[in-house]
Amino acid sequence: METSQRRIEGLTPREIVAELDKYIIGQEAAKKMVAIALRNRARRKLIPENLRDEVSPKNILMIGPTGVGKTEISRRLSRLAGAPFLKIEATKYTEVGYVGRDVESMVRDLMEIGVKMVRDERTAEVIERATEIANERLLDILLPPPGSVRKRRKPDGSPSEAEVGADRGGGRRRSNAEEETESRMSEERRLHTREKLRKGLVRGAFEDREIVFTVRSRPGVQGNIIGFGMGGESEMIGQVQEMIERMMPQQPKEKRLPIRHARQIIIDEEVDRLLDMDKVVVEALDRVQQAGIIFVDEIDKIAGRSVSGHGPDVSREGVQRDILPLVEGCTVATKYGMISTEHILFIASGAFHMTKPSDLIPELQGRFPLRVELHSLGVEEFRRILTEPDNALTKQYQALLETEEVEIVFAPDGIDQIAHSAYQVNQQSEDIGARRLHTVIEKILEEVSFHAPEMKGERIEVNRDYVDQRLKDIIENEDLSKFIL
Repeated sequence: METSQRRIEGLTPREIVAELDKYIIGQEAAKKMVAIALRNRARRKLIPENLRDEVSPKNILMIGPTGVGKTEISRRLSRLAGAPFLKIEATKYTEVGYVGRDVESMVRDLMEIGVKMVRDERTAEVIERATEIANERLLDILLPPPGSVRKRRKPDGSPSEAEVGADRGGGRRRSNAEEETESRMSEERRLHTREKLRKGLVRGAFEDREIVFTVRSRPGVQGNIIGFGMGGESEMIGQVQEMIERMMPQQPKEKRLPIRHARQIIIDEEVDRLLDMDKVVVEALDRVQQAGIIFVDEIDKIAGRSVSGHGPDVSREGVQRDILPLVEGCTVATKYGMISTEHILFIASGAFHMTKPSDLIPELQGRFPLRVELHSLGVEEFRRILTEPDNALTKQYQALLETEEVEIVFAPDGIDQIAHSAYQVNQQSEDIGARRLHTVIEKILEEVSFHAPEMKGERIEVNRDYVDQRLKDIIENEDLSKFIL
């Protein structure tokens, strides 16, 4: 089965940029640099093995204000790369020894993503077989095989009707031929009934019928011991708890659920049985170490040097020094084994409004050799963002209101006015980039969205006059626009 990882390796840098262009307007330099980084992952696999380990990834630092596409590039990159990808905020971490998450947890999180990714791929290969087995188990419950029905007594201890009927041996003793004939006819009837049930099961005729079925599960550790830990300590305790639960023998447990829910539980159980998790973990380890990507957002928030006489800031320089070994290349212990970060690609981003890249410790600066600056967005970029991407805001709102049978048409002059309005508000107050478009359009279509259920069949044209009527007073009142837009 062709995986997304193989697809991305077949794309040229130009094709990678073309894929990103479907969702991200402008920022050509950033998209080009990311495309080269992805392509180099594929190139590295083709060079001689003795040189392969010497080629380390060239980590990237994206610099630019909020709302210009840094996060969107990372989000689209994660879907396009087909590799274990983790996006985290640097502000979530504190220096080792303090309350909070330690930076090594990002590698453990990446490994979890890698295991899930490989497991999902392997699951797709066995899901058909697991579904067949699950349907057979459901049929066995709906029509138990001969001899599988347990004899049950009444509450007062007297024999049940089934037992009485089974023990009534009165009458003429049947010959072997008669017994064989009756047994053959009974088996044929049972198979015919089973086939009818199978067709109904596939057709979904019994989805709401409740059944009692048995699943095998491990008993949980008594009490939630994770709650007693903080930060990295909590993660370690959680791993110990999971390890203890895995060591416990599986216990059969009866459940009563509708078939629609029982089927999925049984399929999951069969998938677990069919999968070789040892192979999944080995493949995930290799994929994380050779193709993993960690996107560290808001790295500017931890930029800053220690103040003389006060020691390092645990949320700044201390975190930088803890991140440094990961970016340089070290080994991190996870519940799946030891992971080397030497060939994991790190992409960092930050607005750097209050700080600058040179405020990072020199060692960390040197580990991000590729730097690209993303520029602020202007009216033309806003206009393109509103119309060109596959997920353009105008297309989203048209689809949303179409569910209410209301047609929204964005006229070219209306698009221009929305773009100008968003740019103007960004200039008057805080520049939040393309995120301003969400606020502006929501304000413009607020009344339509509210009254849409009573407007079925109507057509609304969003032109310049329509936009001006709903934004004119707010934009002209600069103080009010700061609160409204």
